[in-house]
Amino acid sequence: MTGADELRKRREQEALRIRTALNRQRGEQRANTKGGEGTVAFVEERKCIGCDQCTIVCDDDAIELYHVDVRSPLMTVESNRKAKIVRDACTGCRLCVLACPTDAITMIDR
Repeated sequence: MTGADELRKRREQEALRIRTALNRQRGEQRANTKGGEGTVAFVEERKCIGCDQCTIVCDDDAIELYHVDVRSPLMTVESNRKAKIVRDACTGCRLCVLACPTDAITMIDR
């Protein structure tokens, strides 16, 4: 029978394994995402869900949220938000790309 201490150790080991795997994936994604002064972020509007994650991580105030009407024949909602990049303020740091849960933000050449 498995004891409480053994179960706790197994959980800690599994949590460490998962954390290590996730950090490795983030590192690979960051390495594969181009960035720098010659690039600027671009938001694909149809993928953006207005979650505000990109504005939270952007230290340069280069992202603004604006309101658009939901394109649906069934309902009218005027509070749907989308992100927009302020090109002059964007430094190409790519934090918004890594924070976006829907992959709506990509880096493009200036």
